[in-house]
Amino acid sequence: MPSDVAPTGLIPILATPFTDSGRLDTASLRSLVEFQLRCGVDGLAVFGMASEGFALTAEERAVILRVVREVAGSGFPVVAGVNGTGTVVAVEQARQAAAGGADHLMVLPPFLAKPDRQQTIDFFAEVAAASGAGVMIQDAPGVTGVPIDAAAVATLAGVPGITSVKVEAPPTPLKVAAVAEAVPDGFAVLGGQNALSLIEEYDNGSVGTMPACEFADLLRGVLDDLAEGRRAEARAGFGRLLPLIQIGMRPGQAWAVHKEVLRRRGVIASGAVRLPAQELDPLTAEALGEILDELRLTGRPEVLA
Repeated sequence: MPSDVAPTGLIPILATPFTDSGRLDTASLRSLVEFQLRCGVDGLAVFGMASEGFALTAEERAVILRVVREVAGSGFPVVAGVNGTGTVVAVEQARQAAAGGADHLMVLPPFLAKPDRQQTIDFFAEVAAASGAGVMIQDAPGVTGVPIDAAAVATLAGVPGITSVKVEAPPTPLKVAAVAEAVPDGFAVLGGQNALSLIEEYDNGSVGTMPACEFADLLRGVLDDLAEGRRAEARAGFGRLLPLIQIGMRPGQAWAVHKEVLRRRGVIASGAVRLPAQELDPLTAEALGEILDELRLTGRPEVLA
């Protein structure tokens, strides 16, 4: 059921599992959702950047959303990405996602024909009015080339149906601080960029994070330590994760990294990606293997059992 209550906490962006031949692997998708639930996540997101949403058909989107909702249950927060290149397309995606079981929508601004500041504001307002689901502004200028300043976010925070923002404009801690200062109480500010600056984002007003999904169990521990005031433990745990976080942001190969970790952990069956995502080269695969060995991540029985 669509919700106007903003999502908060740990909300991983799900990878989209494919078979070796490139078909959607719903069995692995079910396994992936079950893994996230065992990790103790607070919500799930589909069709984000880490999901290869750019390579999915409308039919596949519908199947993915249905499977995620079935496994997660009716009361669990599910966020669906919307990345239409114009208002009409974005509204269509938003309505389809809301009808398919998403209760929140993570919406990118149009990015092929770059909108000006007022057009960006008008775009989000129109999507919110038409969708019937809570809208999260995805502020990701590194990908879209569309800046959304803190004052624009504050304006949009007053629009019915717009409940939150995911800040991915580096340096994210500074942008989080500026946005948190500008928006009213109850408007949620979350971080992205694979949780690269997680602790500083929380220090500056973030109430959630939306990273990739292959290390949700370890990130859960960091967030729990942070919430309980165990700052030294949180920083130590986060420091151990940094090499994995950073290699998971490698341009062109991030999708293959996410999936290879999940494959090695026994969560999904194949690490296959779709063009234009790149497969892992031997050097990156070797580096990733060393990182996983150091973290002792492969097949962690306490999570995967």
